[in-house]
Amino acid sequence: MRKENSTNAINEQFLFQVCELNSAIAMISGRWKSQIVYSISQGNNRFHLIKKELPNLSEQVLGRQLKELEKHAIIIRKEIPGTIPVGIEYVLTNKGRDLVPILTSLCEWGKTYESGKEISVCPSGLGQEGYPIKTL
Repeated sequence: MRKENSTNAINEQFLFQVCELNSAIAMISGRWKSQIVYSISQGNNRFHLIKKELPNLSEQVLGRQLKELEKHAIIIRKEIPGTIPVGIEYVLTNKGRDLVPILTSLCEWGKTYESGKEISVCPSGLGQEGYPIKTL
């Protein structure tokens, strides 16, 4: 755990205040979080199902990533009534559901450029489709 008054923590807070994008990236950063969210969206809503879907993910890391996603209100942890021992399932919140198409778009973007799409320079001041580039 990082100290609240450390240089890293102070810089992080500054960046979060400058642009919400930094805050959003911090919420989903981590090697496995996007895959966990996507897996839950596909119905793998129990710890063992997520683990089965992502076999290279250790149980310790999975537990930590689930707690962080819960802390950011992307998922909630629900007890399954009538199970002994108590069963737990993970459910996407509306925030998590809204994230799924964004992650899907990022995945498609990654596939496009991973497969060798030519990279070119946009005309100065213009983004894709001729839209002005928003400065952060």
